[in-house]
Amino acid sequence: MAEEWKDDVVSLHDRREAGERRETDDPEEAIVWEHVRRRQIDDPTWSRFEDHVREIFSAFGMDLNMPGTTNTPRRFLLAMFDSTAGYEGDPKLLTAFPTECRGGPDCRISQIIEGPISFFSLCEHHALPFHGVAHVGYIAHDRIIGISKLTRLVRMFARRFTVQERIGQEVADHLVGLMRPHGVAVHLRATHLCTQMRGVREEGSNTWTTFWRGAYEDDPTLRQEFLRASGAD
Repeated sequence: MAEEWKDDVVSLHDRREAGERRETDDPEEAIVWEHVRRRQIDDPTWSRFEDHVREIFSAFGMDLNMPGTTNTPRRFLLAMFDSTAGYEGDPKLLTAFPTECRGGPDCRISQIIEGPISFFSLCEHHALPFHGVAHVGYIAHDRIIGISKLTRLVRMFARRFTVQERIGQEVADHLVGLMRPHGVAVHLRATHLCTQMRGVREEGSNTWTTFWRGAYEDDPTLRQEFLRASGAD
């Protein structure tokens, strides 16, 4: 049992590292930063977790003696482990570069907007998924960031037990600290299974959250332009 767990977890890490090695060919990628704080769970602990999940699933009515369900507790735990890989990342290793701007008014009003960025997360209240898209915008001062890093930053904060509001705040605040831009905007739209599978069962509902920093807080024109680009206007 322990060896099977080890093989499964190693396979997850191998798939991630293979993706990271491909990305390190990017000259912007000086450091592999997304999986630098590995979570260590030993084999006996994995086995104990599987026994607990097996007991719970059985009590809830699942027949665990069928070919398709025998390994369901293990698959469930591995899926949860993979879905929360954002805890292994370190946004402090993200890098910024000198801006191309040489001065003038355009440096204060030109937006860089990336999206839609798809993301999947687990609500910390019920451990049920929520998923959607994000748009991230910023107005550079003396630094810019690789566009692909905006996608990776959103997904790193999303792949945790969290809430939609926190993802937006973390992305916005981290970009402010990293780049010292004139402004940052983050818009997220998501569907929450905790409201569709339980409780009021709001089928088809979406939740929008928007976060403004710097120039976006003071300039409604910038906000409108960003919201139009993100499809929220």
